[in-house]
Amino acid sequence: MITKEQVLQALGNVEEPDLKKDLVTLNMIQDIHIDGNKLSFSVILTTPACPLKAMIENACRNAISYFVSKDVVVDINMTSRVTTQKNTGVPGVKNIIAVASGKGGVGKSTVAANLALGLAKSGAKVGLIDADIYGPSVPIMFGLEGARPQAGVVDGKTRIEPIEKYGIKLLSIGFFTDPNQPVPWRGPMVSTAVKQLFNDADWGELDYLVVDLPPGTGDIHITITQTFPVTGAVIVTTPQNVALADARKGVGMFMMPAINVPILGVVENMSYFTPAELPDNKYYIFGKGGGQKLAAQLDVPFLGEIPLVKSISDSGDAGTPAILEADGVMTKAFIDMAQRVAQQVAISNAKAFEARLESEA
Repeated sequence: MITKEQVLQALGNVEEPDLKKDLVTLNMIQDIHIDGNKLSFSVILTTPACPLKAMIENACRNAISYFVSKDVVVDINMTSRVTTQKNTGVPGVKNIIAVASGKGGVGKSTVAANLALGLAKSGAKVGLIDADIYGPSVPIMFGLEGARPQAGVVDGKTRIEPIEKYGIKLLSIGFFTDPNQPVPWRGPMVSTAVKQLFNDADWGELDYLVVDLPPGTGDIHITITQTFPVTGAVIVTTPQNVALADARKGVGMFMMPAINVPILGVVENMSYFTPAELPDNKYYIFGKGGGQKLAAQLDVPFLGEIPLVKSISDSGDAGTPAILEADGVMTKAFIDMAQRVAQQVAISNAKAFEARLESEA
């Protein structure tokens, strides 16, 4: 007769690769049911976008077979509960992910949009704020030009209702301005407008709120990071030296003591050119490996290479981001990148939790 204690002892030998502790210690094993030689239990992952899901499930099966019995019929429910490390300041939102770049023209908004959609495709609840006050891209990239969010009353307060499309919630300053007219924002106006996208909206329950920041380092970055506890930042660059130099400054800003936002990693966009008719060919026309070298120099994770494919810009202009395509090299690149970001969020949250426990001890 199998016992619950035997099962827990066996699974105590399975380590979560990122958190470096066993699944039982991390309280990731729940709902154990035993019926003769039939065993079922749930593994609670830290994100539905976990890239190690299959590996962890296989390790659990091997542990039961080796430490309990080869005759046990095992049914594993791989589910998830997204972690959070602190109050984000936005009710219902577990994690805020800032997407930044040291300079314009590196495809930051494209990465932010496809990151949000990649997280949502995994089953997470996701929102996207377009905080690029001077050049909002979300209305075009999601086919929402001319769209206007509605207002509703929530808990006695009037709230902006984010627009939902492709399974995520969206807000952009572009929804409130005339796209044909320049908006000469001054510093205090910028800060107020950005805060309203966070504070005056009914975001509901979100696992991740992705924020597309303006390029460079300025008022908006400081306002957001000092007003809302940001879980971490994703830095977008291209392979050219000038872009890498600016990306390094962007990383430095987040590491400043007054801001102190963890760097989730570096994404290298436009890494290589792949012709549609030759999907297996890679041409590194802007140089090779710059993003990886930058990540190594700064001791931060490298989150992946995004290819330079014409359909990425075409899909954005058409209001259907590239990741929504059924297949293709760019779809896989964006999904892999989203999984790595979710992985780094979970690691960052675990480190923050351990640090808090040590400080309280």
